[in-house]
Amino acid sequence: MPLPINALLTIPDQELSVSFVRASGPGGQNVNKVASAVQLRFDLAGSAVLSEAVKARLRTLAGRRVTADGALLLVARTHRSQEQNRREAEERLIELVRRALIAPKARRATQPTRAARERRLEGKSRAQRTKGLRRRPHWED
Repeated sequence: MPLPINALLTIPDQELSVSFVRASGPGGQNVNKVASAVQLRFDLAGSAVLSEAVKARLRTLAGRRVTADGALLLVARTHRSQEQNRREAEERLIELVRRALIAPKARRATQPTRAARERRLEGKSRAQRTKGLRRRPHWED
């Protein structure tokens, strides 16, 4: 089933692969027998639905979770059931992609205002006077 990110974007099944492995954590003896942990792999490098700028932001956000072959690997193992872990991995992927879709606002360099320059200089002169008062008096004073 395709993974809806927002009203305009859906990740197709071909770009996702899900595998199940044995997990540590809660579950008692069940954890030794049932593969309830989920590994969700998203083919980031070969994705046709994301632009290159979004892919670059997603790579940055994902950090170590991006493999050498350009796939995003999410592992969910906190829940006892396979279905809950699968849902959690999908939700984490959706959240990462949504965050990557938001382009950062470009910073424009500005000049400090006159009042800001005056405040800065006033603070410097105040510090200078304070330090001057800490000095030992000169013999001519």
